[in-house]
Amino acid sequence: MRSARHAAGLVCALGAALLVLAACRGEAAAPRYHESANPEVLSQWGQLSIMDGRLVPGPGVLPYDLNTALFSDYAIKLRTVWLPDGAQPAGYDAQDSFDFPVGTVITKTFYYPRAGEGDGESFDAVARTRESLIHFEQGGLDLSRVRLIETRILVRREAGWDALPYVWDEDQREAHLSRSGAFVDLTLVDAGGLREPLSYMVPNVNQCANCHETDTGDGGIRPIGPAARHLNRDFDYAQGPANQLAEWRARGLLAGGPRAGEAPANTAWSGAMPLQAMLEPAARSYLDINCAHCHSRTGPADTSGLYLERAEPSGPNLGFCKPPIAAGRGTGGRRYSIIPGDAHASILVHRMESDRADIMMPELGRSIADREGVALVAAWIDSLAGSCEDA
Repeated sequence: MRSARHAAGLVCALGAALLVLAACRGEAAAPRYHESANPEVLSQWGQLSIMDGRLVPGPGVLPYDLNTALFSDYAIKLRTVWLPDGAQPAGYDAQDSFDFPVGTVITKTFYYPRAGEGDGESFDAVARTRESLIHFEQGGLDLSRVRLIETRILVRREAGWDALPYVWDEDQREAHLSRSGAFVDLTLVDAGGLREPLSYMVPNVNQCANCHETDTGDGGIRPIGPAARHLNRDFDYAQGPANQLAEWRARGLLAGGPRAGEAPANTAWSGAMPLQAMLEPAARSYLDINCAHCHSRTGPADTSGLYLERAEPSGPNLGFCKPPIAAGRGTGGRRYSIIPGDAHASILVHRMESDRADIMMPELGRSIADREGVALVAAWIDSLAGSCEDA
């Protein structure tokens, strides 16, 4: 038994050494699907490689972006998807995430732009920005300009999806599996130089499941972002911009569904206050990606009666004049989830702008409030006509 373990250890060490050698030669490691093993280092998946000072997707690994992204303490995300050779394409779904085949690997790398580039700023000082994929140039992330934090893997195995968090070393050469999660101390620096301490939380394996269990009826986890309404947008590929749904079909990653112009699409929003005509679709898209994985008729918050999916019609289930069921201290003394015309008196905004563990929503994935997101939702609620006097 001991000799078998020793041999296995040598094989793993040799594999890691070969990956490092390939990186030194400027070669990207081949992507791999691990049927049951959970590699201790991210590079053994081959989904991302470090080449010429850049973090780049592996051969056949496709980057993608979302119309409106989940807020995660202002971290920016490089997302990728890969299907092994011979796998059937994912099946299209108009509402839920696509039906991916066994062997699919999805990654999400959380990073920040470094603050004060060239000004002697600490490696822990990072820029607070809402720009999408900043410093993702020439097909990769420029590591001299960003601070990598973590990469999360979602892998589709025979028994279902598994979630694995990997935390990056400070030298940004490798990320290591961290089942128990981690905390990374950072300093957020905004465009005006205002500094804010941040204890960034890498979730543990169980916390990953808390968000990705979008259907409590089957108890499994699944991706959230790779759904038609989130993906239906252009991406600036190496060969030029193209619609992501069309590109996924062209590359054999997706089958079925209507053309992009006929598919659902959430509003693209990245932080700026939209024009009045776009206020409601932008706010609803924000609530959809940030809240609806729990607040739906199948999610963990189904018993709340508050459903925040983009397609939910206006009414009590969307929160209009809806009293809380079991919010406790989270109400802040407020009576209804949404009071049209009065964001300050609405429970929804109160919980969004709080950073207290027993009040804030979402409960996981952030430790500070999303200033721009709160302002967006508050502006939408203030624009609503009606009242709750007769509720």
